[in-house]
Amino acid sequence: MSTDPIQAASDSGAGEALPGQPSEEELRAAYEAEISRVTSTDMILQAVVSLLNIGGHRLGLSSEQSPATGEPSRDLEQVRDAIDGARALLPILERREPESLRPLRDALSQLQMAYAREAGTSAPQADRTGAQPAPATKPAAPAGEEDKSQDAPGPAQSSGRLWVPGR
Repeated sequence: MSTDPIQAASDSGAGEALPGQPSEEELRAAYEAEISRVTSTDMILQAVVSLLNIGGHRLGLSSEQSPATGEPSRDLEQVRDAIDGARALLPILERREPESLRPLRDALSQLQMAYAREAGTSAPQADRTGAQPAPATKPAAPAGEEDKSQDAPGPAQSSGRLWVPGR
């Protein structure tokens, strides 16, 4: 027999609440009141914050370490997904609360830069696995001559490691 009163009530099949505990109807009413109070903007904002936190954690910026290696655990694909998800949601928030997004934009920028550094340091490992190295950049056009290839994506853009506003 359990000494936990909640477990004992569920074991006995009692459908009524214990003294001092809210009933199922009260819980449902409280949940519905909370849902009616929360806006979609609140949920999107929470999603962006969560994505940035997960991205930082998966990049190894948190103090938690992998039990196997003793080093921070990294998953660059999840970091990239978190960055892309946060970037996709920010324009929706800008319609409602553009003035309050500066800290989120700053956090996203820092995460993007940390991701780019980390992806850059893991690039030599990718070369050993058979990945093609990025093509060398061409020298700048001489003064007075316009470089017509400026609209074409460079090696960093085409590799997907560089985020460009509006693209």
